Amino acid sequence: MSFLRRQVVTAVLTANAIRPAPGYRVGIPSFMAGWLIGELAPHALALTAADATTHATGRRRSGLGLVLAAANAAGLAFLIDQGRRVGTQAEESLTEGLGVDYAEQLDAAPTPAELAVPWRKLVNPFRIRSTEVHKQRDIVYDDRHGRRGLLDVYSPADGVPEGGAPVLLHVHGGAWTIGAKEQQGIPLMQHLAAKGWVCVSINYRLAPRDPFPAQIIDVKKAIAWIREHIEEYGGDPDYLALTGGSAGGHLVALAALSPNDPAYQPGFEDADTTVQVAVPHYGVYDLAGSTGLASAELMRDRFLAPRVFKRRWTEDPQAFEDASPILRVSAHAPDFFVLHGSLDTLVGVDQARLFVERLRQVSKRTVVYAELPGAQHAFDVFPSIRSSHVVRAIDRYLHWHWNGYRRERAAGVPGVGNQR
Repeated sequence: MSFLRRQVVTAVLTANAIRPAPGYRVGIPSFMAGWLIGELAPHALALTAADATTHATGRRRSGLGLVLAAANAAGLAFLIDQGRRVGTQAEESLTEGLGVDYAEQLDAAPTPAELAVPWRKLVNPFRIRSTEVHKQRDIVYDDRHGRRGLLDVYSPADGVPEGGAPVLLHVHGGAWTIGAKEQQGIPLMQHLAAKGWVCVSINYRLAPRDPFPAQIIDVKKAIAWIREHIEEYGGDPDYLALTGGSAGGHLVALAALSPNDPAYQPGFEDADTTVQVAVPHYGVYDLAGSTGLASAELMRDRFLAPRVFKRRWTEDPQAFEDASPILRVSAHAPDFFVLHGSLDTLVGVDQARLFVERLRQVSKRTVVYAELPGAQHAFDVFPSIRSSHVVRAIDRYLHWHWNGYRRERAAGVPGVGNQR
C-alpha cells in the first residue's frame, strides 16, 4: 500500500473516532473502526510520524500524503487529549456524586503521580500481567454447564489484609452471546487485587443456545457461590461489589436491582444475592423499549428478541420489562457508579442518562455518573490513557465505599450492606 493510501485510511479511521457515523445500521462497523484507534491514538500517532518522516526523506514524495499525515497527526493528538481529560472528568463526577470531601475518607489522598498517565504501562497495552497478583483459574461455581460454569479468582500475591478483603465480581460483556472471563476487566481486577481486593471473574451461559434469563440466573448463582465460598480465598463474604461492561453492565445492574428475586434464582431461592454497590460500564438498561428511544426499540426487536430472548416482545412483554434495570429501580437500590462513553455507537449514551436520572429520582443511596468525553464502547478492555484514568477513578470510588461500609458495620448500623 502506498504512503498516500495509508494516510487516507488513517484519515478515515481518525475522523470516525472523532465523530463516529450515527445510526443503528452502522453502529457496529463504526465502533470497530473507531474503538482501537481511539484507545491506541498514541501508538497510531507514533506510527504516522515515523511513516511521514521516512517518506519525506525519500526520493518520491507525495505532497497530498504529507498534508494528510499532518492532519492525521493533529486528529490523533486531539484523541490523546480527549483521553487525558477523562481523569479530570472522572474526578469531577466523583466530587459531584459524593461531595467535595470524599477524598478525605480514603486511606490516603491520591498523589499527582498516581493520577498521571502511566506511559510505561501503555507501551504494550496487550501484555497484561502483574507479579503482584495471584490468579486461580477455572474454579467451578456451577457443575452443570461445563466451561460456562467456571470462574477465576484474583487476589494479592502477598496475601489478603487481616480481617478479610473486599470482593469484586466482574461480569464480561459480549451481547449476551459471546465472551469469556479471561477477556475483559483485567486491568481493573489486577489493579484492585494488587491493592488488597479479591476479584472474581465468571463465565456464564450464552444465548441463543441458552436464552435469557439463563445469563442473570448464572450471575445470581455466582453471587451465591461467593457468599458461601469466598472466605476460603480471603474475601469478606458480607461485602460484594459488581462491575461489568455492555451486556455485563446490564447483568450487573439487573442483579443489583433484583436481590433475592426467586424468578432469577430457581433451585436456590433462599440464597442471599444482595450486593453493596454496582459499577456498570456502557450497559444496556432498557431492554423493553420503555424509554421510547428508537435505538432501544430497534435493539429489542432486531437483536434481543430473536437472538437473546428467543421470543418476540409482543408475545411476552413482561419478560423484557422484568429484564430492564431502568424499570427495576426502587428506593432500596444499592449505591451506583455508572460510566458511559459520550460517543458510544453500540449502546447510546441516552440509556445511561435516563437510567441515572431514574436512580437519582428514586434511590436513597448515592449515584455517581461519569460520561466520558470522546469514548466509544468497550473503552476499558485493555490499558489505554482513558482506561487507566477510569480504573483509578473506580479504585477511589470503591475504596471510599468500602471504608464507609466498614465504619457503618463497626458502628453497628442496622441492616448495613443489606438493601433488601
